[in-house]
Amino acid sequence: MIERTDLRNIAIIAHVDHGKTTLVDGLLRQSHTFRENQQVAERVMDSNDLERERGITILAKNTAITLNDPKTGNPIKINIVDTPGHADFGGEVERVMNMVDGVLLLVDAAEGPMPQTRFVLKKALEMGHKAIVVINKVDRKDAEPSRVLNETFDLFIELGATEEQADFPVVYAQATAGKAGLEPALGEDANLQPMFDTILKHIPAPKVDVDAPLQMLVTTLGYDDYRGVTAVGRVFAGKIKANQKLARIKMDGKILPESAKYLYTFKGLNKIEVEEALAGDIISLAGLDEISIGETLADPANPVALPTIKVEEPTVRMTFGVNTSPFAGKEGKWGTSRNLRERLYEELRTNVSLRVEDTDSAENFLVSGRGELHLGILIETMRREGYEFQVSRPEVIYHKAEDGALLEPFEEVHIETSSETVGAVVEMLGSRRGKMMDMQDAGQGMTRVVYIAPTRGLLGFRYQFLTSTRGAGVMHTIFHGYDELAGAISSRTNGSIVAWEQGTTTAYALKSAEERGILFVGPGVEVYEGMVIGENARGQDISVNVCKKKHLTNIRSAGGDMEIRLTPPRRMSLDEAIEYLSDDELLEITPENYRIRKRLLSADERGKQTKKVKEQFGES
Repeated sequence: MIERTDLRNIAIIAHVDHGKTTLVDGLLRQSHTFRENQQVAERVMDSNDLERERGITILAKNTAITLNDPKTGNPIKINIVDTPGHADFGGEVERVMNMVDGVLLLVDAAEGPMPQTRFVLKKALEMGHKAIVVINKVDRKDAEPSRVLNETFDLFIELGATEEQADFPVVYAQATAGKAGLEPALGEDANLQPMFDTILKHIPAPKVDVDAPLQMLVTTLGYDDYRGVTAVGRVFAGKIKANQKLARIKMDGKILPESAKYLYTFKGLNKIEVEEALAGDIISLAGLDEISIGETLADPANPVALPTIKVEEPTVRMTFGVNTSPFAGKEGKWGTSRNLRERLYEELRTNVSLRVEDTDSAENFLVSGRGELHLGILIETMRREGYEFQVSRPEVIYHKAEDGALLEPFEEVHIETSSETVGAVVEMLGSRRGKMMDMQDAGQGMTRVVYIAPTRGLLGFRYQFLTSTRGAGVMHTIFHGYDELAGAISSRTNGSIVAWEQGTTTAYALKSAEERGILFVGPGVEVYEGMVIGENARGQDISVNVCKKKHLTNIRSAGGDMEIRLTPPRRMSLDEAIEYLSDDELLEITPENYRIRKRLLSADERGKQTKKVKEQFGES
């Protein structure tokens, strides 16, 4: 085994919005990866359109910078992996931990360790990685670096860190300004050099056997427009050359012949084609069409598999099906069951924490993920690609205990809200079977509460939470574990306003309908029978005619129809529409629109089913 002193492999991990991607921007600039006059976007690693729009990292991405060793002056390459911060994309974090030898753990100087901080740190410690704690945003008015440092140390101990791991170095940073230092007070001329020095000093260089038979674990898949599927992973042993013959060891142990047609390493934001890579390097191979995440590429003469990647099981599922609304086929490019099935199973190749199952119906598929956001991102991505389909309300995945008891998933919920609205939040979570674990004053009129609540009770909760806190509340959740059923939980308390017939909405008809509740559509919108066009103020559904026109008479007054004043309709985002769904409703997804609809479009059919249910339970 030799130590490759010319190389470091690190991952940047943190809770969502604590500044990982912004810090990577600063590291790339300080290392002169960009030209002096080059125009570079903020959060340059967030290359996906959805990532830029939502301001979150969804996919783990690789980059690399080169520094000079302060002692010898020799170049040292640092491979950096930027990871997601949201718990729903924890599968991305779990798999990239296999590629690195150490981590930069970012913690907000005011918020301190948050739910996802616990999750990603636990994974890093389990892998035996050394961590550098970066206390970011020290310029915030409410920053308390000393308190945050103590809380972070307590978290290390709580998660079972070894003495060596708990003796972590600390760097204070202001990532937006590209500043770092070993003390909280950063000078005007500060830069990120102290962070580079800390990385080189404390992150271990990879210890590898270059002469051993080749072993490489595939952790990420991508696509190159010219060279097909790309497989990213770390070379754990031996060396690899372009066009070298390989053995591809599948998850079931089957060995297939393969060839490394194109070989790349990372430099800045680009991939550089090379002829050879050694153990310890993070590389990308192109032209491997059938490769999957978790497979091992090895020496054909001595094929030995590496341990496969394990990620936690999904907790939430939805049914994806072929669009059956009267508007089916009008707005989408791909809409058949074959198209839908191929796209969902293709997603499994890159999305390791997703599960897809066929159902009794050839037109429906059961898709399981880590949370509503995880599935919502998949739905939005498919919609933008031109797919047309319908999805059901999210539901939790139950497990059975050894004694036969039914178990359901629970989440740890961290909420920060104003002292005036905390009472409403406590009442809402109490009705959803949540148990309060902690409550403390966060200062500046804010209160922090921690709950353990069933995932079932949190489905559809976020929008109601934002409404109750007037948009000022912040909520984060992370998977806590499986436990016994918490009991009955009432879902949505309001019924739906449903369109009575197909046609175009009119202001005259909508004026009468809006007296019943909140409308989702305005005048001039095409609707069909069974489409949900609003939320009823009462608990039951109601069918209304929103397409009727005003009867014409011989008496006309100038501007008579101008007197109709409608309240602007409530425009829901895709995430809000998914949260709104009731058990008897579906969400129709097309590239141009998404519409909430009843499973049974006919009002007569819905009436018969309601009557049958009442008779079954002995209700009059």
